[in-house]
Amino acid sequence: LKGQTALLKEQLKRGKTVDDILPQAFATIREADYRLLGMFPYDVQVMGGIVLNWGYIAEMKTGEGKTLMATMPVYLNALTGKGSMLVTPNDYLAERDEKQLAPVYEWLGLTVSLGFDKKVKHPKAPLKRSWYDSDIVYTTASTLAFDYLFNNLADSLDEQYMRPLNFVVIDEVDAVLLDGANSP
Repeated sequence: LKGQTALLKEQLKRGKTVDDILPQAFATIREADYRLLGMFPYDVQVMGGIVLNWGYIAEMKTGEGKTLMATMPVYLNALTGKGSMLVTPNDYLAERDEKQLAPVYEWLGLTVSLGFDKKVKHPKAPLKRSWYDSDIVYTTASTLAFDYLFNNLADSLDEQYMRPLNFVVIDEVDAVLLDGANSP
């Protein structure tokens, strides 16, 4: 099972698309979720993961397993090597989810980071670059918005730290896009 990540990445290099490998990738992360967390995503969570992968909104109520559902499209899109993010409305959710799920992704051979560190007041570009260079980044909407702004205002390439945006799952999309609409 741990070898599936390398096999799936190889399929992408040989011309397959993310949609082509979706069934295998979802099956891989589902089984890893079960083995490491003791939680096996239900069929409805798989369907929600497919919807998110296609760029649509999937509505689920509290307790229906959004956190576990997100592992599938986040893992799938991280396989491209271009990065995958999960954005939340607050640092509590980002830290909780990253802490809970990083062991699964890392077990499968991917790197994971939190896109901020509350202990570091003004992180420099090299530290932020190390966060954003991870296969999977858990962060907050406001952190991402301001990092995007500062990255694009940088005076030199040395001061830039974000790679091109590839894929993001927005947790609590109503809170991020509607309630937080006063943020950039």
